[in-house]
Amino acid sequence: MIKVSVFYPAEGGSNFNHEYYRNTHIPMAVNGWKPVRTQIDKGIDGPYVAGVHFTFDSMEAFQACMTLPVSADLAADLPNYSEVPPIIQVSEIFEA
Repeated sequence: MIKVSVFYPAEGGSNFNHEYYRNTHIPMAVNGWKPVRTQIDKGIDGPYVAGVHFTFDSMEAFQACMTLPVSADLAADLPNYSEVPPIIQVSEIFEA
């Protein structure tokens, strides 16, 4: 399984529209990419104001999503909820 985490740093003075992110941006990603699982974080204390974690069956499944037109739409949607560029972490995950 592959987990793709997208984190938004809590930089001083940055704005983040959690409602738009949760209700518009993430549903656009889920509907287009069809990940196995999606979890959204709203930062309370720490270096990130928000994050999302998408789980895919394989690296190939994730890479195929990056070629879909919705991926360009998602990148273009960033100014609608944040001015801070995200940090992306791709991980292989294992059950404990």
